[in-house]
Amino acid sequence: MNAPQPIQFKPEGPQPLVRETPPGADYPVHALGPLRAAVEAVQGVTQAPVAIPAQSAMAVASLVVQGFADVETLGGPRATSLYALTIARSGERKSACDAPLMDALRAYEREQSKTYREDVRAWENAYKLWEDARDKIFSEAKKAKGEKSTAAQADLESLGQPPIAPVVPDRTVSEPTFEGLTKLLAHGQPSLGVFSDEGGQFLGGHAMNSENRQKTLAAFNDLWQGNPIRRTRGGDGHITLYGRRLAVHLMVQPTVAHGFMADPLAADTGFLPRFLICEPPSAIGTRMQANARRDDMALASFAGRLRDILESPLPMEPETRELEPRILPLAPEAHALLVAFSDAIEKEQAPGGDLAHITGTASKAAEQAARIAGVLTLWRDLEAPKVEARDMADAINLAQFYLSEASRLASAALVSSEIDKAEKLRRWLLENWRDPKVMVRDVVRLGPNALRESPKARAALGILEKHGWLVPIDLGTIVRGAARAEAWAIVRGGGDVV
Repeated sequence: MNAPQPIQFKPEGPQPLVRETPPGADYPVHALGPLRAAVEAVQGVTQAPVAIPAQSAMAVASLVVQGFADVETLGGPRATSLYALTIARSGERKSACDAPLMDALRAYEREQSKTYREDVRAWENAYKLWEDARDKIFSEAKKAKGEKSTAAQADLESLGQPPIAPVVPDRTVSEPTFEGLTKLLAHGQPSLGVFSDEGGQFLGGHAMNSENRQKTLAAFNDLWQGNPIRRTRGGDGHITLYGRRLAVHLMVQPTVAHGFMADPLAADTGFLPRFLICEPPSAIGTRMQANARRDDMALASFAGRLRDILESPLPMEPETRELEPRILPLAPEAHALLVAFSDAIEKEQAPGGDLAHITGTASKAAEQAARIAGVLTLWRDLEAPKVEARDMADAINLAQFYLSEASRLASAALVSSEIDKAEKLRRWLLENWRDPKVMVRDVVRLGPNALRESPKARAALGILEKHGWLVPIDLGTIVRGAARAEAWAIVRGGGDVV
């Protein structure tokens, strides 16, 4: 009887350079306070990741309350405006999550638009009558001599100012330019939202091209802060808009979002750190209709509250339409919670700390918590005298989640960047480097431009070794006529070491 032959070992070939993002924490839906029931109702129907309807609910709540009050923070009063960025690929039901939470707003905008068209027609008629009367006064004054000029001036004063044009009723826009947004804030509602379930159209549109990106980012930063908007153009002159507010919710596919997040200008200007960003794990493949559940009462309650706030008059100066929001203070217990949260986050930003790589975002975490607390408070009661501890505790839970998401995605972006460099090196080695061995000095001298420094070259070589594209050679092996302390053999097609 023949002895069984040993199975010949076949080494595994090189592995692809994958960009794996570690899973994030569960969304703290319990911390949504008065928004929770509606969010869970939408999630029950769509079975999408709960973070998607949560982002929509928070953003629309911010939009409708931001004009009524600024919230006390540790750095002074700040707007209750929130900027949200939801990252999810096609098929995650982003639009299906957004629609039921925006329905009441869209219905209100449609109704107001119909009234606006009627008001415009009436205004055009009134303006034409005023213009004709003014022209008649000028015509008569021109025919008359000097003794009539005083009477003409009196007639003009009696005529008064022209009729004021009706205000554009839209509360939201999807992909505005900087100039268009400024114009709408000047002549339309002083409290607006940039909302889009196809946010890539905005991030890749005219407002964000190389010519306009910096001024657009600066304008959004100013509006988040509640600062006045200043615009100077040759044809229109100079305009300064005080008391304007902006909320933002962009739903973006991962490839677009990651590309934008990798842009140094978006981070360095402070634009991205102002966003509440999340990229929830996919639910595709698990959304069985047998598990769907409806809660029409919760959605009706949300829509009713949204409508009530929309119909409440904004506090503003009538002529300039400058918002005059009140200050919403923090209860002592809420203030103490915010101080403790701020101090804990500050410690983690020190060199070597868990948040040292995202200090721009971490430094705004306490303010984000205060803003979220303000939104939850005002959604429950526009006349609330202060932010209570319960809303601050919930807001801190939410701010911690968004901070963990920012940390996770920033780390993944860093890993992705390093893998991109390793991929450039892999292609260079296989396509341009003819020697079967490679050393750090070879890459620094002749390799891709991004790797012309020893630490960067060594890091990329290490990644290729980890994935099986390089095999370290023994210490002292002769490479190109000399014993080398560090070198690698290149693995080419089929897993063969050359």
